[in-house]
Amino acid sequence: MSHANRPLIPRDVLFGNPERTQPKISPDGKKLAYIAPDSKNVLQVWVKDIDQDNAEILTADPKRGIRSYFWAYDHTHLVYAQDTNGDENFHLFAVNVKTRAVKDLTPFPSIQARVIEHDMHYPDELLVAINHRNPQLHDIYRISLSTGQTTLDTPNTGSIIDWTADAYMQILAALATRPDGGYEFLYRKDKESPWESRLSWGPDEQGSILGFSSDGHDLFIVANHESNALRLLAINTKTFEERVIAQDPDYDVSDTLTHQDTGRVQAVAFNKDKVVWTVVDPSIADDFEALRRIRPGQFGVVSRDWADRQWVVACSSDTGPTHFYLYQRETKKAQFLMSTQPKLDAFELSPMEPISFKARDGLTLHGYLTVPIHRSQGLVPTVLFVHGGPWARDTWGFNSRAQWLADRGYAVLQLNYRGSTGYGKNFLNAGNHEWGGKMQDDLSDGVQWLIDQKIADPQKISIMGGSYGGYAALAAATFTPTLFCCAVDIVGPSNLLTLIQTIPPYWAPLKANFFKRVGNPDTEGEFLKSRSPFFFADRIQIPLLIAQGAHDPRVKQAESEQIVSAARKAGKPVEYIVYQDEGHGFARPENNTHFYAKAEEFLARYLGGHFEPMGMIQGHSAELK
Repeated sequence: MSHANRPLIPRDVLFGNPERTQPKISPDGKKLAYIAPDSKNVLQVWVKDIDQDNAEILTADPKRGIRSYFWAYDHTHLVYAQDTNGDENFHLFAVNVKTRAVKDLTPFPSIQARVIEHDMHYPDELLVAINHRNPQLHDIYRISLSTGQTTLDTPNTGSIIDWTADAYMQILAALATRPDGGYEFLYRKDKESPWESRLSWGPDEQGSILGFSSDGHDLFIVANHESNALRLLAINTKTFEERVIAQDPDYDVSDTLTHQDTGRVQAVAFNKDKVVWTVVDPSIADDFEALRRIRPGQFGVVSRDWADRQWVVACSSDTGPTHFYLYQRETKKAQFLMSTQPKLDAFELSPMEPISFKARDGLTLHGYLTVPIHRSQGLVPTVLFVHGGPWARDTWGFNSRAQWLADRGYAVLQLNYRGSTGYGKNFLNAGNHEWGGKMQDDLSDGVQWLIDQKIADPQKISIMGGSYGGYAALAAATFTPTLFCCAVDIVGPSNLLTLIQTIPPYWAPLKANFFKRVGNPDTEGEFLKSRSPFFFADRIQIPLLIAQGAHDPRVKQAESEQIVSAARKAGKPVEYIVYQDEGHGFARPENNTHFYAKAEEFLARYLGGHFEPMGMIQGHSAELK
């Protein structure tokens, strides 16, 4: 393959830290916070005056970097989450904007905390779900930002997985699991009243609660009972009658924009080939028209001030980094704030094209194809990159891995196989009990489509993915051993029996649904064994690269260890890397860059594409085993 003297996009530009990202305006509209690296290349929270270039660093995370945060409504604190080496035991920390003092709001050992509610009218309070009393169950605690005092507010009844507070910061709605794998919408009129079941979803249906209107008259939910796709519904809290706010016959509601004071939904997104917004509140119709004109591609509102005069807007496309703007509602003008990775502007990126085709049983599959913009004539080596979940989906937009592979000379297919979300419950449920079965057939059909379209060289097709995508790579190597020329597995399970036996304790309420979708080890042990690559390691004929995080709570290190051991005993070629300070995926840029350097070298060896010499990568925690 000719290099044509074209410089490759450096891996640290694609997989290193963003230059600046996640800008959020303070509630009073006077300051802007964002995440950016410090002098040691660790992501921290910074803050500046909205109209000045006087940014100061607020946090001092020593190693892992901060990846999510929000402004508290007390005008004093920012709150962020952090775990230890990827163990997903997230604590909540509050940093004082003025003094930079950091306080652990959840100082309990081996817990996982997540924020349920914070409200502008109760600026000192947070409602937080913490599994402190029982590792399997989260209860609701009320935490004071000023004092750090933590009080048990709402105990878990035994199967609740999510809660919703009204405008008075009272937990009055909840989502619980059922023994059959379905879900239940619980409601109580006040904190002293018992929970009542108001709506049930079977194991083949889905529902979630968005929130109350501030007047308490409506509760907004997303659900697909009496429909194929998830619809936005408003439930009258007096009569419990439902009314449809927005729906699409084929695509699920994917996002909503809710007014932070009234609690009413203003716009609804459906992620089709691309995201399509439907405005349901006429008061923002002109704003959305103005936002569409800021920049080609897609947009989303990511932050608003308390007065709702200023919005932070993210504009994204498939061929460049995300650009953020400060939008003034009064003038309908947008001011550029920052780009996540301006160094990308120096390179010509490959467009991502939506595609669709029929699977072997007639089911329509959707996905995205990225073909190298510098492609020479004829067939090209190709990577089938499989998304994780599997109850998730690939989307249109900038994708660092797709651009990396295309830049190295490979076509990239990202396929939303059956069982992926976003396409309605019929498509989702078509994946039940199909790990390694029809879900895998869809991926094989994607390969055949690439060949039929005269895109892929049939002798040079690789499969790669993380989590479920890693499982799919292992399944391909064992169940269709001659279809691909090599495979890359990132934190993928190899044995469905041990995967289910070692799920995190806080997933216990979801176990029945997991059994419904994957299989029950108590009654379907042989079936799960038949879909587990570990038991068929002797069938492997292609080289494997396997990467694992040592602290992964979802797919334990043993999932990789056992198939590596079995494959090597059978004399199969396996390269194995363990990152000692990572979990389910790699967060630290040093580890990310190291892994993709190893993967790039591996793919070039078997597909023949370009690769950037690995060089020295300081600070990574990789162990080659």
